[in-house]
Amino acid sequence: MLGDYRIEGRGAAEIAASVENGVGSGGLAPGQALPPQRELAATLGVNPNTVAAAYRMLRDRGVIETGGRRGSRVRQRPASTPREELRADVPPGVRDLTQGNPDPALLPPLEEALAAAAARHARRPVLYGAPAVDERLAAAARAGLEADGVPGGPLAVTSGALDAIERVLGAHLRPGDTVAVEDPGWGALLDLVPALGLRPVPVAVDDDGPLPEAVEGAFRRGARALVVTGRAQNPTGAAVGGARADELRGVLADRPGTLLVEDDHGHGIVDLPLRPLAGVTRHWALVRSVAKAYGPDLRLAVLTGDAVTVDRVAGRQRLGPGWVSGLLQDVVVRLWSSGAVDSRAVARSYGARRDALVRALAAHGVAAHGRSGMNVWVPVPDETGAVGRLLRAGWAAAPGARYRLASPPGLRLTVSPLAPGEEGTLARDVADALRPAAPRRYG
Repeated sequence: MLGDYRIEGRGAAEIAASVENGVGSGGLAPGQALPPQRELAATLGVNPNTVAAAYRMLRDRGVIETGGRRGSRVRQRPASTPREELRADVPPGVRDLTQGNPDPALLPPLEEALAAAAARHARRPVLYGAPAVDERLAAAARAGLEADGVPGGPLAVTSGALDAIERVLGAHLRPGDTVAVEDPGWGALLDLVPALGLRPVPVAVDDDGPLPEAVEGAFRRGARALVVTGRAQNPTGAAVGGARADELRGVLADRPGTLLVEDDHGHGIVDLPLRPLAGVTRHWALVRSVAKAYGPDLRLAVLTGDAVTVDRVAGRQRLGPGWVSGLLQDVVVRLWSSGAVDSRAVARSYGARRDALVRALAAHGVAAHGRSGMNVWVPVPDETGAVGRLLRAGWAAAPGARYRLASPPGLRLTVSPLAPGEEGTLARDVADALRPAAPRRYG
């Protein structure tokens, strides 16, 4: 069953480490079945309960999955293998559309805000015992959230959106619980869920966000939580519209015990309104990161939610990092208050490039999705072939496998590196890359 690899160990931790080492070294392949617990216990000369404990550790770490009578097997995507490894190396001279980064030309200069924050720190440094959230940041964040119809609730500050989502899921769920996630969806989240020992259930999306019937199906499969991207969904550009929001609220109203997590991924870079779902369920959270509009290195996101959820997140945060840098919070407050980013102009810039690419692809008979944000999703029959042919044409595209669980293949193209007028050339090359290769005869 295991080929040449031998699982070793006497204690549960040693056995789990042996399996994890096998996965990391390639000795145990993704999808490979592990021995039944009693069989492995007999081989190692240990109590079956010891092996059962080792398998639980591995499941909780996202290394293996258990399926009742089907036994245990290595996950197809072990948590130790991030989706970022699903990529093609970008040769010199090839335009890289894979990274999902904002256009540096649209990011604000930081010199003045950093200098002012440093001067304030010199006068009144943040020391132990200070509030975890800068009161000026809290006031500005609350005003923005209220303007977008987000229910009132306490605030926390985290080191980015993924940090916030991880803390919220950890505040309510335990290993083995099921989480409904968008498919296609954010690759980092699709890695995070199994790494927490949770089980992802795919929810299909269209240009208006998660399909209500798919959400219902996920709940029937036992999902205790739902993660939704309100705007600029990565990778498809979906944005939850008004009618879709009403439908999703209706589905959630029938499941008040569901944990709802909303990621406002498009905050500051899109001009479509946010349609929050928050407040329908007892426990909810909404997170806004500054990464896309102000720069990925500003590792800060604002989190709001129901009192229990935010209190649990803040309490656990106090036991770890304690707080997000007060200097960093000061910088963000100054950027917000100075109008350093013209959100409408940024949205127009990304929208012009994105819409032009979608139109150009359509002119070549290629369907694509990109309602908001900086990404365009192109369904393709063969990701590997399309990525390779685009590389030869001078473009690096992100393979859809980074973002998929059960949805059909596709490519993600980030438009932020495109200069005006390049959309036509890219669309032509994408269309050429998707044409079936000429048949060949091999002797």
